[in-house]
Amino acid sequence: MSRPPNHEFQEWWNKQRAKDTADDSAAPSSAAENFRCLSVDVQGPASPAASAEKDRSRSARQLSWIYLLKLHKIAHSFAFLTGGCVTLVRTANRRIATAPAANRAESKLYRIIKLFLVLSVFLLVCELVAYFKGWHFSPPSLESEIEDSVEYVYAKWLKIRADYLAPLLQNLTNVCIVLFLIQSVDRFVLVLGCLYIKIRGLRPVAETDYSGDDEKEGADLERYPMVLVQIPMCNEREVYQQSIGAVCVQDWPKARMLVQVLDDSDDTDVQNLIKAEVQKWQQRGVNIIYRHRLIRKGYKAGNLKSAMSCDYVKNYEFVAIFDADFQPGPDFLKKTIPYFKGKDDLALVQTRWGFVNKDENLLTRLQHINLAFHFEVEQQVNGWFINFFGFNGTAGVWRIKALEDCGGWLDRTTVEDMDIAVRAHLCGWKFIYLNDVQCLCELPESYEAYKKQQHRWHSGPMQLFRLCFWDVVHSKVSFLKKVNLIFLFFLLRKLILPFYSFTLFCIILPLTMFLPEAQLPAWVVCYIPGLVSILNILPSPQSFPFIVPYLLFENTMSVTKFNAMISGLFQLGSSYEWIVTKKLGRSSETDLLSIVENESSATLHRSSSMQRSSSDSGLAELNKLEMTKKSGKKKRNRLYRKELTLALILLTASVRSLMSAQGIHFYFLLFQGITFLAVGLDLIGEQVS
Repeated sequence: MSRPPNHEFQEWWNKQRAKDTADDSAAPSSAAENFRCLSVDVQGPASPAASAEKDRSRSARQLSWIYLLKLHKIAHSFAFLTGGCVTLVRTANRRIATAPAANRAESKLYRIIKLFLVLSVFLLVCELVAYFKGWHFSPPSLESEIEDSVEYVYAKWLKIRADYLAPLLQNLTNVCIVLFLIQSVDRFVLVLGCLYIKIRGLRPVAETDYSGDDEKEGADLERYPMVLVQIPMCNEREVYQQSIGAVCVQDWPKARMLVQVLDDSDDTDVQNLIKAEVQKWQQRGVNIIYRHRLIRKGYKAGNLKSAMSCDYVKNYEFVAIFDADFQPGPDFLKKTIPYFKGKDDLALVQTRWGFVNKDENLLTRLQHINLAFHFEVEQQVNGWFINFFGFNGTAGVWRIKALEDCGGWLDRTTVEDMDIAVRAHLCGWKFIYLNDVQCLCELPESYEAYKKQQHRWHSGPMQLFRLCFWDVVHSKVSFLKKVNLIFLFFLLRKLILPFYSFTLFCIILPLTMFLPEAQLPAWVVCYIPGLVSILNILPSPQSFPFIVPYLLFENTMSVTKFNAMISGLFQLGSSYEWIVTKKLGRSSETDLLSIVENESSATLHRSSSMQRSSSDSGLAELNKLEMTKKSGKKKRNRLYRKELTLALILLTASVRSLMSAQGIHFYFLLFQGITFLAVGLDLIGEQVS
């Protein structure tokens, strides 16, 4: 159907033609006749053929503009993609150029991954040759006349692949799928338990309440038990001030509380800063002491053990522990200590972590998803139904008698908190988890810090499992508790999870592209992982837009967790590595105001006005001041070889998947490979120069 005539455009065109005809006397008469014909045709009805001719003539310029716009969009998209690729290449070159020389031997896992990459590239080249020769559609047979021909070699490879390699890979795949399903069922049961607790409104009940009490003199103080507060730290230049301040303004009778600042710093400047901060609070009437060890033996466990050996500790009934980046609210002790009243078998009250920087970057958002599930679901369900969970090492209150009964702090692993929790559980002590009491802290903002933290968190449990396995078997706890400790607590959640995640999605899936006789179903690649990710993200529904990055990033982190699990299980050298997680000194404005409002003396008021002004001026300014305290050592982003090598493996497998039109497998391999590439180039988290 032809478009209606454009009369405005035709009038302008006729005027221009008339003007040109009048100025040009040499113009042929045929042109004037054509002009007159054109004018007459516009005014009167026209035949379909003439109308179509006119439509083509008057829309030629419009079509040219449309094509120019389309070309412009295509050029803009091409420039955008080219710019992104150039930026990525420049970043990679810069990271490679500035990466420190490797002064340590390559790990065995990295050498295996490199060998796997070489094998993947070789197989891809073979498959490309076969694809362009058409062998994918009509594979050659072994009945070829020339046994040394390329067709015969490829046919022999197909037979070996189908008869020997694929069955082995399929058996390994089936084992990992079973483990995957068991772990998925465990997640589903935990979520159901959490929903049951929420629907029924279940929560621990305290027999006493200090929230309405004010600090009084005389006999009223006897209602408050003696509490020891410990702040272990090591070179915590960025966070020492806010953590000490948050503890010292606790709404608890000063005569019934003692604060121990346990400093393991080897930097004399940091030591002097912490000493000055302690002296400042001593002058304000707070019972606070500074302890420094000359030899940092046993790391945090050795630090806590040394502090508990002091003679005055026997005068205290409970001990609250806070890492250096934690900022408890002023009513923390009043919300936790009451739960010990009337429960002589209660050893630990653990509170939930909150995060002041959970929205700082993509890395902190993804960490928040994992930790929200851990506290909202795992800790709460285990605390309510079995009165046991792993101590988180901080933001908890222990009964000192329970610590002494189970042997105290030991430095035999890098997870001293989990170690003492397991030993206390085997001795018959119970735990309580408070989901509604939150203690703010800071998430690592750089991938390097997060990677080191995760390595310690996943190698330590395997060390502990080796050490305490027979203790669990021969303990006097019930059979169900033994099964829970060995199968659920250690094997399923600490060993099986990183094993199948790395093996299934980083090794088996790429191999099935080159050995198509072994198949990994689409529901294993996409649907079940998607469902598990939805379950993990339920406790933090505001993070639903990040569900796909979360799924891809968790698979990327599996190489770090798998490596840590193997090193801890077989007691490799890196399993005993303890590196303090780097903090930036992020602060909560609410906590700063709470500190200000709880200071009462005149001297304290002068300093509080300065803190209030810094809080009112915004957290950005405060963080700037804290950052200036850092040492002058310049940091650089790093390259992570395992992640980069796995990125190349997955991208190679995605090309092979594209040749076979695998569908969902191709997209998963492509995006997972890009995620590994971004992490390997350290493009996630805090960026430094």
